[in-house]
Amino acid sequence: MNNIENSVKRSAFFPNDVNSKRKKLTQMQQAALKRNNQERQRELLDLKSRDSRVKIPNAVRDFARIKKTVDAAPAIDNSAKIAQLRNQISKGEYQIDYDALADKMLQSEF
Repeated sequence: MNNIENSVKRSAFFPNDVNSKRKKLTQMQQAALKRNNQERQRELLDLKSRDSRVKIPNAVRDFARIKKTVDAAPAIDNSAKIAQLRNQISKGEYQIDYDALADKMLQSEF
C-alpha cells in the first residue's frame, strides 16, 4: 500500500496529487498574468455604463403609485350590507331599481 501512496504518477483523481497542485498553481498564475489592455478596459467600461441602466416606463410608475395608494387605504367591510340584502331577498322585500340598473349597464358599455 505504501507503493501506491508514494507513487509520483498518480492520476488527477487523487486530491492530494502533487502534479495537479502544480498545474492548478500555474493556471492561476497564468490567469493573473492575463490582464485586459487599456483598449479592452475602455470597451468594458463603455459596455458596463451603457448596459447597466434601467428605464422604467411612466405607466409602470403610475401603476406603482396607484397600488401604493390602494394598499394604504383602509379595508371596506361590506358584510353588514350583504347581510341586510340577504334578509330582504329571503323575505321578498327587496325592490330592484330598474332605472339605476339600466344606467349602470349603459355606463359599463360606454
